[in-house]
Amino acid sequence: MTNELFDLNGKVALVTGATHGLGMAMAIALAQAGARIVVNDIVAERLEAAKKQYAATGINIATYICDVTSEIQVIEMLARIEAEVGPVDILVNNAGIIKRIPIVDMEVSDFEMVLKVDLVAPFIVSKQVAKRMIERKSGGKIINMCSMMSELGRSTVSAYAAAKGGLKMLTKSQATEWAKYNIQANGIGPGYFATAQTAPLREDGHPFNDFIINRTPAARWGEPDDLAGAVVFLASRASDFVNGHILYVDGGILATLGKAEDEEY
Repeated sequence: MTNELFDLNGKVALVTGATHGLGMAMAIALAQAGARIVVNDIVAERLEAAKKQYAATGINIATYICDVTSEIQVIEMLARIEAEVGPVDILVNNAGIIKRIPIVDMEVSDFEMVLKVDLVAPFIVSKQVAKRMIERKSGGKIINMCSMMSELGRSTVSAYAAAKGGLKMLTKSQATEWAKYNIQANGIGPGYFATAQTAPLREDGHPFNDFIINRTPAARWGEPDDLAGAVVFLASRASDFVNGHILYVDGGILATLGKAEDEEY
């Protein structure tokens, strides 16, 4: 019975932008639970390279070129997915960008670009996927990739934090509106993870590496596989009565004020 709760056989999962990193790790986890995986990107070469990486793990993915900030392209992509793979049962809004610029130096166009990719795109894709779920009366799962920046601010990431804070509230609104259709909308908020992008920061002696190790109760960076359980849970029957929740996978960072130099304080 327990295994059946997490069984995704027969399900189609669209994981946006999952050509590398945490998105790929989550897509692999969904595939290993039985789901058929669909991945999009705006660059054909990235999709081809990703397809080979998935194949090396025994996973055959369907790929589509699509800019998720364009509603027209999203509608066209979903029509093709339905015709060629099947209706989307699970959506993971993973595609995102970040620009590390102090607020006073950031151009309005850069701020708007981050919001467009990290907040408007999940609105567009979720809207179109949910419309189809409602029409089919099939229910479904929508998982938005939030962040610790959905809760906390940090220097130079104002646009990202604004977008991820907005995505948290969009998730709650989606849950409110779509629960009656048996659609569960939840979020995952990763902490600091060991990826190719963070490799330079994780070198021994790097101040930021020391900061993360000391700030995280688990005393380590997250590994991409640490997201596997969270995404499979939120994509499966096991979470059928979980709605509007942001599941933070952060090693305990948000649970604590941090370590004092003297633990007796």
